[in-house]
Amino acid sequence: MFRMFFVALAWAGLSAASPVTRVTPVDPLRVSDDDFARHRDPTEWRGLAVSQLEFREERAAWRLWRIVNSRHRHGPLWFVPHDNENAGFEAALVAVRRYGGTVIAVDAGVAEDGVRTNRAVDYGRPVDPNRNFDSALPGYARRILADLPPDMPVIALHTNSRGFDTSESRCNRSDPPGSGVISIRYCDDVLTPSASRNRAWPWDDDDTVAFATYRTGAPRSSAFCGPEMVQADFNVVFERVVTSDRSLSNYAVLHGIRYLNFETRERGDAGLAESRNRLTHIVDRALALCVPRVKPVGP
Repeated sequence: MFRMFFVALAWAGLSAASPVTRVTPVDPLRVSDDDFARHRDPTEWRGLAVSQLEFREERAAWRLWRIVNSRHRHGPLWFVPHDNENAGFEAALVAVRRYGGTVIAVDAGVAEDGVRTNRAVDYGRPVDPNRNFDSALPGYARRILADLPPDMPVIALHTNSRGFDTSESRCNRSDPPGSGVISIRYCDDVLTPSASRNRAWPWDDDDTVAFATYRTGAPRSSAFCGPEMVQADFNVVFERVVTSDRSLSNYAVLHGIRYLNFETRERGDAGLAESRNRLTHIVDRALALCVPRVKPVGP
């Protein structure tokens, strides 16, 4: 444990209490990281500026990849919180070229590359990067959201496992058991599904969903772009926020930030293109519905 602590400090070059963010421009063609290794064609990075952000807060050392469309900086903030969800990174790279803005991708490689959680901690359990949005840790959220223009949404991109934990669901409990809650067939006191009627691609998959979040006490229709996505026949899960679970979806709705979260099933390396294409299709349709002023600026 203590060895990890001192290794993290040495890596960051920062004290545990330091508010400093170290920003280092990097050449994406030379980055030793699995996400970048899949993209060694220089044409893919034309017009994009890439930097590495390093900082510490409380017990964790963090590293983020920041990818900016230098020609079209004013655009959505694309967030990829989990380093093991490769299709999210793939879709974000397509999206930032196509619509501009900035990608922030969490790099779990501080301690170990390509894993879900950040294990570069001084003590205690690893940290889920999407469960660290807490008013007690303001530096993390501030750094993640620093490039968000006030009139643009945050768009989070995820992949997930097949099925859902039927023991936790209030509906469809006879389904084959899975894990988690990410399915259009899952429901509980917080999550209410609205399934696609026609089940056209990409909504033919129960594990491909869009989340729309709203505050307790407000109507479900107040969720940003929720009614529009239902009308467009998306698989939409409405999330009611009571108290924050420290996720970005909860943080965003409690801070008045427009937020969308798109998920599709993890298909591994063999299905990476399929998962990426599902996410990029959803992004294209959702931006046309929710933020029509955001127009394509690239292929």
